[in-house]
Amino acid sequence: MIKSEICSLLGIKYPIFQGGMAWIADAKLSSAVSEAGGLGIIASGNAPAEYIRGEIRKARSLTDKPIGLNIMLMSPYADEIAQLACEEKVEAVTTGAGNPSKYMESWKRANIKVIPVVPSVAMAKLMTKLGASALIAEGGESGGHIGELTTMVLVPQIKDATTLPVIAAGGIADARAMAASFMLGACAVQMGTRFLSAKECSIHPNYKEKILKATDLCTMVTGKRLGHPVRSLRTPFARNYLKQEYSQMSDEDLESLGNGALRLAVQNGDNENGCFIAGQSAALVKKEQTAREIVEEVAREAEIILKRADEWVK
Repeated sequence: MIKSEICSLLGIKYPIFQGGMAWIADAKLSSAVSEAGGLGIIASGNAPAEYIRGEIRKARSLTDKPIGLNIMLMSPYADEIAQLACEEKVEAVTTGAGNPSKYMESWKRANIKVIPVVPSVAMAKLMTKLGASALIAEGGESGGHIGELTTMVLVPQIKDATTLPVIAAGGIADARAMAASFMLGACAVQMGTRFLSAKECSIHPNYKEKILKATDLCTMVTGKRLGHPVRSLRTPFARNYLKQEYSQMSDEDLESLGNGALRLAVQNGDNENGCFIAGQSAALVKKEQTAREIVEEVAREAEIILKRADEWVK
């Protein structure tokens, strides 16, 4: 069995995180991943604090294993969610879409493991200096908000820039990618898109069907004009958004065009108006499985690949 320092740090069996996907990573999915031996992560997205408190408590009723909380720092509720993490004593906090510096001391005082998503070496160095517990190096192959660098080049650079454990994310959906991540210097992986196919994932059937039928060129990036690029499936909504992005539409109207689009995809399966977030690894997701089957399959097969690689070197 693959073991790494991240397992000891968090008290988990397998070095596999489930990505914090807004409106998707709820109590049901995160508790299933944690119960399977990975780190299940509840996503706060733009949801209010009391809603997230309910999800954390529901997850606690479903598993006694460690639970993580992802805080989207652009959320209007970020301050409240940051405090909520301390009150509910989650084992780990991951962050995205911003700099979590102002919250880190309070999280550390609450004995929370702080694991920011870092898209660059500069951010990795800052988070290391401020006392993060580990770092998630997320490449632009991932779904949702993305950076410029790919996982292949970002992970080794982050590894060289920090003494902290590094979790690789972006484009990881199977054992081959997990093994490759370890070869690049990571000690764990985070998968988001792969868990969209989990039986415990409560996305609309239309959303899940799109993931299972995805092809190699199924995603596109929008939002660069606003400085917050997002990767999603190619749908009428995404194509229209890209068209408006290069029109005379004001930034305010463009921002409004995307408001609520993810929720329409997740809850309603709205092909015309919904934003179906997914990473480039969607084409590798071939079947619906339980969270346990996903975690155990990826970990087991990655171990076999790494052993073979070791034998080749010898």
